[in-house]
Amino acid sequence: MSELVVQRPEGLYCPPGDFYIDPWRPVDRAVITHAHADHARTGHGHYLAAAPGEGVLRQRLGQITLQPLAYGERLVHQGVEISLHPAGHVLGSAQVRLAHGGQVWVASGDYKVAPDPTCAPFEPQRCDVFITESTFGLPIYRWRSDAELFAEIDAWWQTNAELGRASLLACYSFGKAQRILAGVNAAIGPIVVHGAVEPLNQAYRAAGVALPATQLATEVTDRTLFKRALVLCPPSAAASTWARRFGEIGTAFASGWMQLRGARRRGGYDRGFVLSDHADWPGLHRAIGATGAQRVIVTHGSIPVMVRYLAEQGLQAGAFQTEYGDEALETEAA
Repeated sequence: MSELVVQRPEGLYCPPGDFYIDPWRPVDRAVITHAHADHARTGHGHYLAAAPGEGVLRQRLGQITLQPLAYGERLVHQGVEISLHPAGHVLGSAQVRLAHGGQVWVASGDYKVAPDPTCAPFEPQRCDVFITESTFGLPIYRWRSDAELFAEIDAWWQTNAELGRASLLACYSFGKAQRILAGVNAAIGPIVVHGAVEPLNQAYRAAGVALPATQLATEVTDRTLFKRALVLCPPSAAASTWARRFGEIGTAFASGWMQLRGARRRGGYDRGFVLSDHADWPGLHRAIGATGAQRVIVTHGSIPVMVRYLAEQGLQAGAFQTEYGDEALETEAA
């Protein structure tokens, strides 16, 4: 049977439909799984994406020709039935389901199976072939519950506030910042954000996601407010002159990479909070199993480990070489 998705220099290509999924080179027609910079790039002629993500896509990419599609709605393009289904990664994230010639393929983009109040939960799709990420595809990556994690963040913030110093928490501006806002106890003190974070907060609020009040750091006139504040900013800003305005600070970084202690030491942060918008090792395998797919293609992350493990489970496993998962690109764009 013909392949519904193949690898090309521009990205992952659907030959019968003549379109790409999250291409990294300019193409005529692109189906976008979500608005992170390694998956959603400028320069394409036409974009198709899940309707809940329209605001963040337009905020990040500017003037684009975008066709929003409701989750679960089906359209047919050159004989290929396309539908988008929640991936649970960030607002508007979607899995791309393709049906053609008796086959069903699903490209997951990035996904998370843990609950998250800021986006629709992951919905597994039965398919013949599943294209999966494996950003945290090693057995060491196993996430704690949000209740435990946010209790830890709140305690760190409360301690800093009692000492009269700002709590500067570095995180990606899109997805991670909003998940933190939705999870912390906003009664502890004011929440101040970097200029890269607030436009995305506004896009989330416009999409109906409840977030606590935030203030732009550059608009705060009473600097004594910083002494009890939680400050959210991209990692690039945490070590820049921008952070000097807060005076004495406690610093932390929220990321799945904080599972490894060395990552915290290399970043120079006081604390590391293990918070990820991707599935952990057990989550990846629960998601893959729920699809019923007998063939799995791994796109990025710990590819050799994941492919070997899946093959040991009796699945037909392979990989696509992609340009996804570029942490430097997302940090820069944050």
